[in-house]
Amino acid sequence: MGIVLKQSFQNTVITYIGFGIGAINTLFLYTQILSPEYYGLVTFILATAAILMPLMAFGAHNTLVKFYSSQPKNDKSGFLTLMLLCPLLVLVPLAILVWLGYDTVASFVSEKNTIVYDYVWHVFLVGLAMAYFEVFYAWGKVQLRSVFGNLMKEVFARLGAMLLLALLYFELISLDVFFMALVGIYLLRTLIMKLYAYRLRWPKLDFNFPKATKEILTYSLLIILGGSAALILLEIDKFMINQFIKIENVAFYGVAVYIAMVIIVPSRAMHQITYPLTAEFLNKNDLEGLKALYQKSSLTLFIASGLLFLLIVLNVEDLFLLLPEAYRGGFYVVCLIGLAKVADSLLGNNNSILYNSKYYKTVLIFGVCLAIVTILLNLWLIPKMGIEGAALASCIAIVIFNILKVGYVQLKFGMLPFTKGTFRILALLLLVGALFWYLQFPFHPIINILLKSTLMILMYVGMLYRFNISEDVTGLISKILRRRE
Repeated sequence: MGIVLKQSFQNTVITYIGFGIGAINTLFLYTQILSPEYYGLVTFILATAAILMPLMAFGAHNTLVKFYSSQPKNDKSGFLTLMLLCPLLVLVPLAILVWLGYDTVASFVSEKNTIVYDYVWHVFLVGLAMAYFEVFYAWGKVQLRSVFGNLMKEVFARLGAMLLLALLYFELISLDVFFMALVGIYLLRTLIMKLYAYRLRWPKLDFNFPKATKEILTYSLLIILGGSAALILLEIDKFMINQFIKIENVAFYGVAVYIAMVIIVPSRAMHQITYPLTAEFLNKNDLEGLKALYQKSSLTLFIASGLLFLLIVLNVEDLFLLLPEAYRGGFYVVCLIGLAKVADSLLGNNNSILYNSKYYKTVLIFGVCLAIVTILLNLWLIPKMGIEGAALASCIAIVIFNILKVGYVQLKFGMLPFTKGTFRILALLLLVGALFWYLQFPFHPIINILLKSTLMILMYVGMLYRFNISEDVTGLISKILRRRE
């Protein structure tokens, strides 16, 4: 776990910096500078582009990670060339479709909110940029160099958005220029990631594709379904809110979801390095190493995500007091999405195991079925419950999907992510949550948040260290304490 902990720690720091910048943008700048209608439009553009990204990438970013380590040295150039060309199989026809059928597509997505009509090309270009960014990011991951890519993914676009919001606030740019420049930021990010990836391994165009090209393309086609299903579970709610209720609600929902999304920061950071390691364990058929990685990643992420869930839920009312009044109604959205993200984190590197194994086809079927269930739940619950219905639909679908994935790994590999430590952490979380649920301070919301969070962290970390629930976490705390002596 040495390389995992080292790069995961670096990625965690970077990801938290990115989320910190994103929090400033999401909670304060967007809410103060843009009207809810235009903030909802920004959220809609980015969410829809994210949904389209796996299709536009043709699954190449996942395929690259799965097959790279198993390619003979002489085939690697041909394999990388194939990965660069694959997205064009979707991007070119899709661009032609949007160009020829713009009115039809735009009329569909703007049926409830006419403001969306003029921004379909924005969605396409951001989706294109996201797709190739992920391909070049995967290029770095297979070289076990994930930190720079994580910096570009988590920090660059958010800093760019912050700059654009500042320019808009001081009336140095118009709204139209803001939206065009936002697209430009994502395109620029992709170009920079491309240059970094080529620095790690300069591409040599080789049209002698690998002998297993048919298998590789089949995997890519299937992983499109899996990646699309996963992002539908995450992002379809924002798209569908636009189809049923006023686009301002996309902004209100997006703020509440962003607060809850902080929970998955450690998971996102750790997965940058556990994904290629998982693929390597599977390629070598090292099931003992795979099991150890599975259980340690699950326990470490449950420790981190559980604490973050408590910190968010027990402080969210104070946090809402810092926002404009229109954005203060998302407590249940935060709780439901937060629970779903804790459930995701509890699975450790489960997704990596499934998508890099020979059983990925069955799991993709699970994902597609659950994506359909998510859409149906949203169709039912959003008109009835608004944004809380969207959150409930996502939570139900994600929990069901996770139960299926855990059961399938147990069936095929004979391993579970849970250990005795898992249940000890659950008991600790319930104890800390019960003790701090009714504790309220009469000070300014920021002081209340800092004071309660400090007390909770000290108690939680202290008990983790005292009872040595996780060797990795205890070792990290011990190193920190020794440095201060």
